[in-house]
Formats: sequence, structure tokens, C-alpha cells
Amino acid sequence: MKYELIPFESLGVSVQLSSFCPEGGAAEWHAMLHVEPRGELFQNQYDRLIEAGRRLLARDDIRGARIVFKRYFLSDGTNQQPLMHEDPDGCTVSYIQQPPLDGSKLALWLYLQRGTEVELHADGQNSTLVRHNGYEHLWTMGMTVPEGSSYAQTRTLLEDYEQLLAGRGETMEANCIRTWFFVRDVDTSYKGMVVARRENFEREGLSRNTHYIASTGIGGNPSDTRAVIQFGSYALKGFRPEQQQYLYALSHLNRTDEYGVTFERGTRMQYGDRSHLLISGTASIDNRGEVLHEGDIRKQTLRMWDNVEALLAEGGGSFADVMQIIVYLRDISDYDVVSRMFRERLPEIPTVFTLAPVCRPSWLIEMECIAVTPEGNKDFPDF
Repeated sequence: MKYELIPFESLGVSVQLSSFCPEGGAAEWHAMLHVEPRGELFQNQYDRLIEAGRRLLARDDIRGARIVFKRYFLSDGTNQQPLMHEDPDGCTVSYIQQPPLDGSKLALWLYLQRGTEVELHADGQNSTLVRHNGYEHLWTMGMTVPEGSSYAQTRTLLEDYEQLLAGRGETMEANCIRTWFFVRDVDTSYKGMVVARRENFEREGLSRNTHYIASTGIGGNPSDTRAVIQFGSYALKGFRPEQQQYLYALSHLNRTDEYGVTFERGTRMQYGDRSHLLISGTASIDNRGEVLHEGDIRKQTLRMWDNVEALLAEGGGSFADVMQIIVYLRDISDYDVVSRMFRERLPEIPTVFTLAPVCRPSWLIEMECIAVTPEGNKDFPDF
């Protein structure tokens, strides 16, 4: 794993970059792009960010890489997304109102690969399809529907996504690896999403006795004011079931269905030359499902780290293998404390801090991450 901070000083943009580039294998990068506010309008910040992304891809060590997906974190998605150009890279894109907490109007997460076959606009949902070594990775971002309650929208989105998978000979139970649910007004709308997801999973054969799916369910406003839920996902075809390991860390965390939700704490996907660890949204919780350290942001952050560290360790990894982190805060005034804590412990990992309420009001902070370890399993094809 390699970390680098790339300052584009003339643009006022900094890029936190992580890379996993094994010799002779497919290369992966995660980049978090941060823009200095400079007291400018959104359009100026956006244009500078886009130019920084173009310069990043022109670097010799990244040349030839393709962007698999993008996520824009916006301070006012409804007004800002219409000002954004048609995405020049054509990959699947998520635009979500989760204001960056560094004072800027937007931030950007990029996932890049080189040495794989990347197909853009792979279906009617503008998914990105990546093929390599017999695997087909399908990334689908930004799905919304324009009407209905959180329950109704979640139900429709999952049914639409399952139809998309069925057209590829896939199912939610067998092929979906990771999901994201962004919920408008999470304190009141989260329950409807949870109920609809649980009912859908029961119909699809997903249960405590089989498995669920690694996921984040978090506050976030879609740009379309009619949308209550925005859905994103990652599915994989061509792997053997034994390549996938679900992460529980039962010394620290309980099974999620014990308090009525249906997702896995994390997933390890093993390949011949590496393993991917996809860690779900994780907060300050114990192995009885109870919130720890209510009202104390420092202690909640420490417990959250402990929980994530336990999940990573169960998958054969550690924070040294993490390629990107998203931190969700309920209270903007906690940003200075939390960002300082992260700078002291995890200064190099590409990280974005956003304003996004967690699903329980007493949780002040949540994080998710993706890690890649060099320990794979030679019984399986390389990534």
C-alpha cells in the first residue's frame, strides 16, 4: 500500500491518493479530492476540482487508468447538481448532499483501475462494468425514484435493481456484495427503508441463516427533492462462494438482525493476489447492540475505531491496509475534534468528513472504509 498527498497549488486542490499496484497485476487507486473554498461560488470550486482530476489522470504513474465510479459530496445538491457538466468520464456517478466539513461546497471520491476492461454505460442505470480474469464487477450508483414514502421507494429501488441483475443472470442473494442507502431526514425515514429492505431480503432468500449484504444506511439528500432514498451497489459475477467471507467481530459487535436491521458488518472477498475488505457503516456500539458513550464524541470515535479494527483483523487486515474512509458526523461542531483525532492516528489514508446524521440519534459518528491486503488465496483467480 502506498499513500501520497498531491497538492495542485495553483488550483487550490489537494488529492489524497492510495494505491495498490502489484507487479504484473491489476492496479487500484482511491482518491479523495478536496478543494479550498476561497470564498467562491460553487461553479468555480467545481471547475477547479474537475481540472485537478484531469491532471491526476495525466500523471505518468497513473496514465492509462480508468475511473470506475465517482461520488460527489455536495453542500446543496438540489441547486448544485444542475450546474455540473455532463460527467466527462462517463462512469457511474453518485451525487449526494452530505456537506463536506472543511468549509468547501463539494468533495470528490474516485475509484480507478488499470489492467482491467472497463465498460461504461453498461445498462439502463448507467452502471460501470469491469471485466478481468473471468470476473465481472458491476458498480451502479445514484438510483432514485420520484415518488412514494421511504418504504415504497426502497421497495421499488430494490425490485428495479434485482431486475437489472436478473438481466445479467445474477441475483441479489448470490451476487450483490455491497450497498449504500442514503436517506432524506434519516431520523424519521430510516424505519421505512429498514422494513422494506427486510421484506425484500426475505423474498430473495437473504436471512440470518444465509447471509445479508455489507451496507451503509445514512442520512443524505438526493438532488431530486422528490426522492427520499438514493441507492448504490456493487455486484460481482464469476466468483466461487468460498471466496466470500462475512465479518462479524462478535467480541465487539452483535449481529445486526438482533436490533431489527439486515446487513453484514463487513465482507472479505479473496482473490489469488489480494483480498478486498468492505467495511459497512460502523459506529460506537457493543456486542449487545447498545450505543456506547452517549454524548461523548471522543469516546465514540475511539470505540468506533476499535470496532472497525476488529472487523479488519477478522478479515486479515488492519488500518495499514485501508485505502479510503468516509466519516459521517451528526453535529458540525464536532468536526474540529474528530478531524484532529484522525490526523493524529490515520493521517495518510484518503478521508472525507461529511455532515450526515447516523441512523440512531444517539450515535454522533459513523465511518465506513475499503481495505486491500496483499494476502489472497492462490486457489482462486487473481483480481
